[in-house]
Amino acid sequence: MDGDAKMQQVQRLVEALTRADAYHHPTRAIHVVETHCAWVLLTGDFAYKIKKPVDFGFLNYSTLEKRRFYCEEEVRLNRRFAPAIYLDVVAITGQPDRPQMAGSGSALEYAVRMRQFADDGLLSQLAEQKRLDASHIDQLVDQVVDFHQSTQRASPDVTYGEAQRIHHWVSENFQHIRPSLKTSRRIEQLAGIQERLEAEHKRIDALLRRRKKDGFIRECHGDLHLGNITLIDGKVTLFDCIEFNPELRWIDVFSDVAFLVMDLDDRHYRNFAFHFLNAYLHRSGDYQGLGVLRYYMVYRALVRAKVALLRRQQADPDSALFETADAEYSQYIQLSARYLAPGRPALLITCGLSGSGKSTIARQFCEASGMIQIRSDIERKRMSGLETREKSQSGLGEGLYSADQTEKTYRRLAELATLVLQSSYSVIVDATFLQRKYRDVFRSLAEKHKLPFTIVHCVATDKELEQRIQARELEGGDPSEATLHVLNAQRRNQEPLDSDEQSYAIRLDSQDINDPTASWRQGI
Repeated sequence: MDGDAKMQQVQRLVEALTRADAYHHPTRAIHVVETHCAWVLLTGDFAYKIKKPVDFGFLNYSTLEKRRFYCEEEVRLNRRFAPAIYLDVVAITGQPDRPQMAGSGSALEYAVRMRQFADDGLLSQLAEQKRLDASHIDQLVDQVVDFHQSTQRASPDVTYGEAQRIHHWVSENFQHIRPSLKTSRRIEQLAGIQERLEAEHKRIDALLRRRKKDGFIRECHGDLHLGNITLIDGKVTLFDCIEFNPELRWIDVFSDVAFLVMDLDDRHYRNFAFHFLNAYLHRSGDYQGLGVLRYYMVYRALVRAKVALLRRQQADPDSALFETADAEYSQYIQLSARYLAPGRPALLITCGLSGSGKSTIARQFCEASGMIQIRSDIERKRMSGLETREKSQSGLGEGLYSADQTEKTYRRLAELATLVLQSSYSVIVDATFLQRKYRDVFRSLAEKHKLPFTIVHCVATDKELEQRIQARELEGGDPSEATLHVLNAQRRNQEPLDSDEQSYAIRLDSQDINDPTASWRQGI
């Protein structure tokens, strides 16, 4: 039986499964959701996913045996994140026109049985309805970082994550996309993207190899976008990872990160894209990953462009679905081109007493302007093996806050800032910078790379500083360990900005009832 005939046969089976008597359990009105590679039957309490008999090269469900195997893989792998959703694999038996889900006898097809959950909990739906908020992103960061740190790492002797294998899958997108393009404009546009992406791959080849050697190739999710993340009882839950090809699952953790950043950006949540990215970096410390981020973001945008064309091929040319899929293709291709043309980065540092709003203002800059925030409080603790919120119990000028440790911290901040700038991202280094010698180090760094340099001088009244520090101590959970005793010492020892520094400094009052960064950011 050829592919088209098999597809029609399975499609008729799916239609027959929309009858309530095909199930052993009560059902509500049965709805079918179709993707480019599966049908999902929503019955009320349970959802059943049936794989299409397709072979796209990167995905092969062409035989019944393959479809059964990948159903079992889907359940096994997704139980890593969502054990309450993924139940088992069931056989579809009976006659093609009178099938029985989870019946006895010879199997006509197989389905993944899942607990059904409401669509309105999907993060993609929340984004579309403008209901996505920062608390969802914070939960998502915790879920992704914890998963990436706990999942299996590829051993050095396997081919997963090798630079040439990674680029094979990136390049394969062009092979799938090009035959579907009908206009010279689109063909030329794709060729330009491919040429620039080839150059980017050559530029980062050594870094890709280093990341494999350093253990960043792990058994990841592989398809981590907002449509595959939902709220279950208010908790952010990942689901629907890649099961059909281990090479697309055993990947660099930053390939997962890139998909989320790209998807948030594409949905006009650039602020949340950088909220997620910075929070991921703060927890993981993987600033090296920024060097491969753009490459993977282009790859992910191309994957979505390819999927849009696959949906378009399966749609009636006169249908709204055809037009929607075609528009999505254009959208993702334009996104790919934008990522391959990064702007000129800049280096910013904060300056101010504890409680002056440095971290809040730095975060506002990053989320509004697409910057990376490096926090001294976090990196100081990371260097000593402490968790972000763990207290060091160090006294003033002792332990974690000794002069020697402070010197090491600023050196580390300079190393990280260099990594970020070399990755073509602007960076704001969030530290007190109360001594000129440290400010001069970063000014020299900017001059060395011929980049713009700005000191963001944060201020607040003495009363406000003290109230903020006391409130922070009571609440707990902040990386800063500053106390009123520390604040008083800073007041005595700070070195105000000199006249020559004022020429490249901006003064921001963090007590401004509006966004204190708004007027300055308009000029970025």
